[in-house]
Amino acid sequence: MAIKLLEIGAQTEQLAACRLALLMGVFTEDNRVAEFLKFSRSLLQTDNAILVFQDEPYIWFSNADGCKPFLANDDAGLAAYFDDACCIDASHANYSDFSQHIKNLGADHARLLAFNLKDDDVQIGQVLLFDEQPDLFNAKQKEVVQEFVFSLISIVKLRVENTELKELYEQQSALNFSKTKFFQIIAHDLRAPFHGLLGFSEVLAQERDTLDESSIQNISDYLFDTAQSTYNLLESLLNWAMAEGGRFVYHPINFELNQSIKIVCNVLNSLAVKKNIQLRSDVPAGLKVYADINMVTSVIQNLVSNALKFTNTDGSGKVTLHACVASNGVRLSIRDTGLGMTRQQMDQLFDPKITVSVKGTSGEKGTGLGLILCKRFVELNHGEISVESKEGAGTVFTVVFPAALSNHQALEVSSSQHGDKPSETV
Repeated sequence: MAIKLLEIGAQTEQLAACRLALLMGVFTEDNRVAEFLKFSRSLLQTDNAILVFQDEPYIWFSNADGCKPFLANDDAGLAAYFDDACCIDASHANYSDFSQHIKNLGADHARLLAFNLKDDDVQIGQVLLFDEQPDLFNAKQKEVVQEFVFSLISIVKLRVENTELKELYEQQSALNFSKTKFFQIIAHDLRAPFHGLLGFSEVLAQERDTLDESSIQNISDYLFDTAQSTYNLLESLLNWAMAEGGRFVYHPINFELNQSIKIVCNVLNSLAVKKNIQLRSDVPAGLKVYADINMVTSVIQNLVSNALKFTNTDGSGKVTLHACVASNGVRLSIRDTGLGMTRQQMDQLFDPKITVSVKGTSGEKGTGLGLILCKRFVELNHGEISVESKEGAGTVFTVVFPAALSNHQALEVSSSQHGDKPSETV
């Protein structure tokens, strides 16, 4: 069996999986793998060289004709032959077996020298130098080429670290841009209601005597609604900032999910009645979760409030909460019969790089900050959140929380006592 060399291109569709090889520039004019193997051959004055990167689909072969890849054999298992040694030569106890193994893989030779590339306990790969010459490699040749071969470990580590630093830099740059854009939008959404608050406050302050009771009541209702929505935005922004800064205290306890749901439904029922929407809970009693009760309540309130915001006000609108035990915890779904969303909207739903706030069915405004906060709180509680939606057919948010650990620790609906589990700062 002979090695079947491949051309880089159509024959190497798995090249994307060769992370270290790509870092060494195998697909560029600056091919450091080719240069490394060529120089190794010249130092040892041998005809052939092979470089194996651990768990990559291609192995790199070099001779006088150039450097090309071939498919790695899953059963090669080269590292096991070294027995913790850094090199296999004719004096190694496993040399004969290793040599035969290499021949079976398609690399015929009369002499062979192999190096195990290993950094601490991390296996990087192996380098093999071989040809059909009868003379054994002398100690001086081995010493020179060994020093050069092991310099590859430092080069690989440096390239990996540089790549990771570059990725971190790009991520941080993108994050900084996103935060700048995010706070621009927040500032805009805060400034807009203050124009109304200042304008109508001025009317009340300077033209009070010219207004009838109906006008005063309308202005008062507007001022209250605007102040309430602006306060909610500020509260969500504060909560989000605290969560991002790691200043929230994560205090998980076992409690009945209905405890949070009843609080939310009591708070938001008046809004549902005002918008002529049916707000229903089908969550069975006795369903317990292990989470931070304040964060869970905040998540449910945000999702229900959002559902009410985008549900039709013609009397047909419904917002329904349903929960059940699932394989990965307790699954809570919040379904509405509202406007629904496009695929693009769903993809950007939990992304802080928001650009436009969609108005609700009664003209309500928002920034989407509540959903970002929901995702953060769910993650802090080791849960999952997802969304399914279709334009004109409503939306379903699904949240999975960890199930209660044990019944005797549970916080019952009628109890106001917290569990004894210590707080943990997140």
